[in-house]
Amino acid sequence: MSPRPHWLFGDQLGPHFLRSGGDGPDPDAPLVMIEARSVFRRRRFHRAKAHLVLSAMRHRAAELGDRVRYVRAETYRDGLREAVGTGGEVTVCHPTSHAALAFVQRLPGVRVLEPRGFLVPPGEFADWADGRGGRALRMEDFYRRVRRSHDLLMDGGEPAGGRWNLDHDNREPPPKGAATLDVPRPYRPREDGIDAEVRRDLDRWERDGEVAFVGRDGPRRFPATRREALAALRRFVTHRLPAFGAHEDAMLAADPVMSHSLLSASLNLGLLDPAECVERAERAWREGDAPLNSVEGYVRQVAGWREYMWHLYWHFGPGYRRSNALRHRRGLPEWFRELDADAVTARCLSTVLAQVRDTGWTHHIPRLMVLGSHALQRGWHPAEVTDWFHRCFVDGYDWVMLTNVVGMSQYADGGRMTTKPYTTGGAYIDRMSDLCGPCAYRPGDRTGEHACPYTAGYWRFLHRHRERLARNHRTAQPVRGLERLPDLEELLRSDDGGDGPP
Repeated sequence: MSPRPHWLFGDQLGPHFLRSGGDGPDPDAPLVMIEARSVFRRRRFHRAKAHLVLSAMRHRAAELGDRVRYVRAETYRDGLREAVGTGGEVTVCHPTSHAALAFVQRLPGVRVLEPRGFLVPPGEFADWADGRGGRALRMEDFYRRVRRSHDLLMDGGEPAGGRWNLDHDNREPPPKGAATLDVPRPYRPREDGIDAEVRRDLDRWERDGEVAFVGRDGPRRFPATRREALAALRRFVTHRLPAFGAHEDAMLAADPVMSHSLLSASLNLGLLDPAECVERAERAWREGDAPLNSVEGYVRQVAGWREYMWHLYWHFGPGYRRSNALRHRRGLPEWFRELDADAVTARCLSTVLAQVRDTGWTHHIPRLMVLGSHALQRGWHPAEVTDWFHRCFVDGYDWVMLTNVVGMSQYADGGRMTTKPYTTGGAYIDRMSDLCGPCAYRPGDRTGEHACPYTAGYWRFLHRHRERLARNHRTAQPVRGLERLPDLEELLRSDDGGDGPP
């Protein structure tokens, strides 16, 4: 009896999704891949993201050769019917979104296998969450469990170097007077005929009015194949990881990449396995090629935060996307939706928005403390903010953005995931970047012609939610500070409630 075909989703492109053993696909199973045009009709994605995803899928199909049936169809249902016939039986690894899982579970003849592409099995997370005894779920506790269970950066049962958390060593501002960080450039792939074909298709679809995109699509910056992803990983670990830690939270206008790995898109496409990323980083430390603070910072991102986001996405369930504890209702203004960086006067926001427009990427601090913080201060609807991050970032997927944006960035879950809202005034941006110096606004001004929109927005946010935030031990002190502001009335009067660019 011939094995069931196995369906590969577009974010399951690495060899670990075909590895047999356990609840894996049959090693001899024919493969099915479906490119569904309806995905791009439903959402207005960043053009660079659409190009990357389609390029990665088509490259994988070319690698698999005759083993795969690659179908281009209007919908996944149409494509599956064309590939295996009505009622045909297939297996598929657990999809990465609530909607995709519900869809495949409704299809007759589809058997869903265990998820792959993560370090921690669902049962292990459930055991940890259930064992909390009603206490809040916190990433630091989960991260330490992952380190222990996977023997990551451990020495004799204790954390390497004697400390679990080296964040204190990883919060340095950028080097004074430096326009860029003095590190080798990240890996850059070379485009080929498949990339050109994808770009022609996207051009045609746009020209025919079938789909619409946002942002710019220049030469591809992120890996689309396993070989490229491994080359990017090697270059990061060898040349860029040593300088990663100290300045991982810093921002430079002329250096959006700094020493970051740029591997999130490869991980989220399934081209890299997180185990190989953290193991290579740890090996670099043990061999004396990278300092512990840099390696721990990177391991924390991959084995801690990434895993935590994945499991909380499923733990909280589909209803989590309706969270709106702060009752923010404003829609995203057009200039933000269109990535119109040129309309923005505030240099930090204009610079970061341009990075998103031009590349579909910026690192975690601009996402959280520039883009997310502005949305939070303006009271934009968290579901719309989540959708924007999903569409506009090359590494953005529902499971990534829902908990990151709803829980951390917008505090819309009221503290289920984090202990406080992540927002600040201009002083933080000034300390951690070179973005404020040439700006028309002054980070220390709350009112007046040069009032920083982040500084003014921070105090207005505290005032708007003062009753809730006064009960939070991490925000009670700043709320009390409202009483000492001599210009509070002027500050509140100057808030026109508009959604024009700052």
